[in-house]
Amino acid sequence: MSSFKKKSVKIILATLLVYSLLVATHEGEFWPFSIYPMFSKAGNPWTRALVVDVTDVSDSSMWKVSDRDNLAGAPVPVRNYGVDQIDFSNFISKTETWDRNRKQALITMFGKEDLLGRRLMIMKVDGRFSDADNVEIKVTPFLMLTADSVLTNPFLSGTEYQRN
Repeated sequence: MSSFKKKSVKIILATLLVYSLLVATHEGEFWPFSIYPMFSKAGNPWTRALVVDVTDVSDSSMWKVSDRDNLAGAPVPVRNYGVDQIDFSNFISKTETWDRNRKQALITMFGKEDLLGRRLMIMKVDGRFSDADNVEIKVTPFLMLTADSVLTNPFLSGTEYQRN
């Protein structure tokens, strides 16, 4: 039985040694079985979408680029509309051509009835590391939804809405 214990301890020590060497040579970021982007894409710039209610915001200030602490309007949880936040962000950031069908899909997603008398602004939130200790976040108004239309930001170029 003691040879089994010795063999087991040697296997465990060898495994820990190999793992320690891999962690040390990969700056603590070694995770061999990970498929999650939070491990594989850490530190890369990212884009997400945010919805803000701008019904009571003046036309002159609702299209201004801001940071997360100075949003024009109140954030709207997309989960309340049965929409997953990650799927919504992917829909906004990965759509290459904002044609009539894509815009109509947004109105349908939020429900025409829920949009009556309201204006919802879809913001693109871009983040990146500015240095080792800080994250820089820029919030850009992208699309404004009403019950019957989707307006594009007049201060953005057309290439933001028609990428091929």
